Amino acid sequence: MIERIILELGPWSWWVLGLLLLAAEVVAPGVFLVWIGIAAILTGALSLLLWEAGFWVWQAQLVFFAVLSVAAVFIGRRILARSGNTSDEPLLNQRGARLIGRTAVLEQPIIEGRGRIRLDATTWPINGPDLPAGSRIKVTGSSGSHLIVESA
Repeated sequence: MIERIILELGPWSWWVLGLLLLAAEVVAPGVFLVWIGIAAILTGALSLLLWEAGFWVWQAQLVFFAVLSVAAVFIGRRILARSGNTSDEPLLNQRGARLIGRTAVLEQPIIEGRGRIRLDATTWPINGPDLPAGSRIKVTGSSGSHLIVESA
C-alpha cells in the first residue's frame, strides 16, 4: 500500500514526508525534526528535476536524503549554537546560584565549617567559617546542594 502511494505521488512523496516531519516538530518540539524535514523537502525538489533520469532510483534518493539529513542536522546545530540563546532568567534552574548575595541570620551555629540555614521555605546545608548562632551571614557561592557563606 505504501509503495503504491509513493509510486502514485512520485517526487511529491518527499514533499509529503518533509511536511509531515515539520508538522511533527510542531507537535513535539525539539528542533531536530525540522532539519530532517528540510532535507526531505530538498530531496523532493531535486527529485522533481531528476525523476526521469535513469540513475535517480529510490536507492539513490534514499542515500541522498540520508546524507543531506546528517548534514542538515550538523549545520542546524551549529546555527543554533551561534545564536546564543540568552534567557531572561539565566539562573532559573540553578537554585543555589540564585541565592548568592542573600543574607540570613544563623539559627544554629556553624561547627567545623558545616551548618544549616533557612532561606525562604527551604533549609540549606552550608559551608563556611565557624560562627555562633545569631551571626549574620552572606551567601557567596554554591557548590552542588551546599551554599558557601561568610560572615556579613
